[in-house]
Amino acid sequence: MTVSPLKVAVRDASTARREPATHLFAVGQAVRFKGGFGLKAGPTEIFRVTRTLPPRGNSPQYRIRNEEERHERVTSQDDLEGVPSTPDQDTLIERTFGHG
Repeated sequence: MTVSPLKVAVRDASTARREPATHLFAVGQAVRFKGGFGLKAGPTEIFRVTRTLPPRGNSPQYRIRNEEERHERVTSQDDLEGVPSTPDQDTLIERTFGHG
């Protein structure tokens, strides 16, 4: 009995182990979309991570929300960058999401 090379390749691919993708952003963290227009981020461009989601392909996914919008968005980690926090934002985060 001869085993075709294709079946061997498929069998080998199914046994290969991949490292799980790691989320870089935490729930409550301020983020914005990468590649803005070079302008300082305004309040309507800043989002909060509301939930981490399983990866799609090799990129972790997130649910994010802006305070000015009524809906949440789903986006990949590759499209986001962190926003440095200020003391006022830290207070808002603690009030909204609790401590740590």
